[in-house]
Amino acid sequence: MKTTENTALAANDPIGTIDAIVRRHNVYRGATIPILQEIQQTFGYVAPEAITRISDLTGIPESEIYSIVTFYAQFRLQPVGKYVISVCHGTACHLAGAERITDAFEHATGAKPGQTSKDGLFTLEKVACLGCCSLAPVVNFNDETVARVTPDKAQALVKTARETAAKEKTAKGESRHENPSV
Repeated sequence: MKTTENTALAANDPIGTIDAIVRRHNVYRGATIPILQEIQQTFGYVAPEAITRISDLTGIPESEIYSIVTFYAQFRLQPVGKYVISVCHGTACHLAGAERITDAFEHATGAKPGQTSKDGLFTLEKVACLGCCSLAPVVNFNDETVARVTPDKAQALVKTARETAAKEKTAKGESRHENPSV
């Protein structure tokens, strides 16, 4: 998932950022989903503290906001990794080996479906259908559709992502030895 350019500002003042988002949407009941979408885009997920703040500002009960967040699959209550891997498990992909592909990603990343890897780089998820049946098995790797994925191709995607993340980390001046799992 991609976050907005204001992520650094949001991290420095999360309450102010949430307040600004709610104000931008005119604090009316019909704006709950757009508010939640923008909060998730900004922070990468919808934290319980955000739900409480939205409730305080809008008067919408926390239970109602929570029910919206848990009803729609687009919302997350936990932070996701830098790379979100969505493995299609629709009928065509299932028949073409989606389970083997999921297993390959799980092995390569260390993340189980529905979870994020310990190093925080990868979130692995199973999805019902990506709508690319003729390209089965299909994976969305950070919103990029990858067709006819094999277990070897899955491992190669993870390896490339790890190398890219390591280069970015080194370019920012961070030591590669700070987190040995990277």
